[in-house]
Amino acid sequence: MADTERVYTIPLGVVKSVPIYRRSNRAMTEVRNYLARHMKTPAENVKIDPGLSEIIWARGDMKPPSRIRVRAVKFEDGGVEAEFAGER
Repeated sequence: MADTERVYTIPLGVVKSVPIYRRSNRAMTEVRNYLARHMKTPAENVKIDPGLSEIIWARGDMKPPSRIRVRAVKFEDGGVEAEFAGER
């Protein structure tokens, strides 16, 4: 089985219903859960690149982006690596 690479635009609108001081934390959780669901692997196997984390946290904990473009690669062992796929 070859490595699978996909590009997703992940909506983070659900984060707006979370208390303002937890929004970026919740955005990171939503990215991990979205990729786990769409790449068919447990959330523990999803590794988020520090660059992607930096983009989500760029405006602090209170204002994460409303959507984010992510490139995800699934390896043969079931692990998934996610990195930022858009422009900064």
